[in-house]
Amino acid sequence: MNQDIQHNEYHGDDFHHLEDPSYGEFSDSTGIAVPMGDGSEPLDPSLPVYRLRLPYSHETFHAVFSAEPLNVGTMVIVPTRYGKDIAQIIGLVENKGTFTSGEVVRIDRIATPDDLAKTQQNAEKEKEAFSICREKIASHRLDMKLVSVHYLLEESKILFFFTAESRVDFRELVKDLVSIFKTRIELRQIGVRDESRIVGGLGVCGRGYCCHTVSDKLKPVSIKMAKDQNLSLNSMKISGPCGRLLCCLAYEYSFYNEARRQLPQEGCKLIWQDTNWKVTEVDPVGGKIKIVCEDGRQIYLPVSRFEKQDGRWRLIDL
Repeated sequence: MNQDIQHNEYHGDDFHHLEDPSYGEFSDSTGIAVPMGDGSEPLDPSLPVYRLRLPYSHETFHAVFSAEPLNVGTMVIVPTRYGKDIAQIIGLVENKGTFTSGEVVRIDRIATPDDLAKTQQNAEKEKEAFSICREKIASHRLDMKLVSVHYLLEESKILFFFTAESRVDFRELVKDLVSIFKTRIELRQIGVRDESRIVGGLGVCGRGYCCHTVSDKLKPVSIKMAKDQNLSLNSMKISGPCGRLLCCLAYEYSFYNEARRQLPQEGCKLIWQDTNWKVTEVDPVGGKIKIVCEDGRQIYLPVSRFEKQDGRWRLIDL
């Protein structure tokens, strides 16, 4: 569910308060990095396309670099909407398809030892800034939860990401932070799914959160996906730590849809051994279907026993 996002930025001598109700959770990372063009022209097919990740937010995007081939793990400097920052090469796109200049970023350069040292120093500063900001939030009695803090590589700005149930008037907080850190301060309200992506953790499966380790692209997930996969609709079992439906519900949904099209649907009626039966449960993964007789009998049969002829399903006798 989208929510209003608050974005406050203080430059020292003036104060801006912006609200964009259409923005929603900043899960679409296509806006995090600055594209190399407006998208009106196709990308040079000779350029390798890399997939990059921003370490502080785990957002990913695509980029090109014409100077020399890059290896996975290489740290590079890229332009983002907040300013130049460090990112890591996490893969090479094999099927470039029809990328345009508006869908990729141009890598500025490979990170130098000084850049890496500066990033490490900033990481220590972020811990201190997090502690200070949390204390200030408490002193102002603001109903908000600080999630993370990030120094841009050039220290031209500090980003504070937080969650809140509703709008928060944190103008005095921002002024306090500016007076302490003597630089530009930006506070951004994010959604709970974004918090999980940034912070990370282990899911009920014992593996890292999908949004943190697999993909930062948060696709819509519906309760219908759980129903169609015959999963328990107990909210605790199909919800992630963020309180939203599990992202992994969408992973096999297309398989279930395709498999179900090849099988009788729940409610389908058929005649077998001169008796009326009804399909009550279809399990594409287990390869079995449950049918219930009008006299109350229940049987699980393999999907191979079902055949469709002239638009009607029938059971094949062995």
